[in-house]
Amino acid sequence: MNRKNILIIGMATVWLAVLGLAVAAQDKYTVKVPGGLAFSEFRGYEGWQTISISRNEKVVAVILGNPAMIGAYQAGIPGNGQPVPDGARMAKIHWKPKPNQFFPDATVPGDLLNVDFMVKDSKRFADSGGWGWPCSTTTPRPIRSRPAPRLAPRRKGMTPSADSRATR
Repeated sequence: MNRKNILIIGMATVWLAVLGLAVAAQDKYTVKVPGGLAFSEFRGYEGWQTISISRNEKVVAVILGNPAMIGAYQAGIPGNGQPVPDGARMAKIHWKPKPNQFFPDATVPGDLLNVDFMVKDSKRFADSGGWGWPCSTTTPRPIRSRPAPRLAPRRKGMTPSADSRATR
């Protein structure tokens, strides 16, 4: 091969790699539950404030809230008797736990398992007390690696508790 052919092959390889990275970066925001939530509705969740963290043998989790949800907590929700405002959003990120490489007795997040989402929108999700989350046709379940067919109804006025399936 002459120098010109090697240069052309090298440039083509670089362009294909850049194109592949650009396509991969767009993929997560194209996920949408049919008739329900889209991943793109939660753009920027990685920068939201932490509401809570938890850990057990199987999972390390963090619940994040957008500014509307954090503002509601700062205003005293749920103790102040006010409803969670429309536009409040939460994300729960799950990782496999692993020991810290420098401090083996400490646990840190390992491989990402999934990300769950919830949004408060009283008009859009009126039949579920104003809460929307990706789930199966019968039981509320957060979105995992594949979208579920529709949002299941929730009893009016009910919000998920810390022990409900919607928050696990």
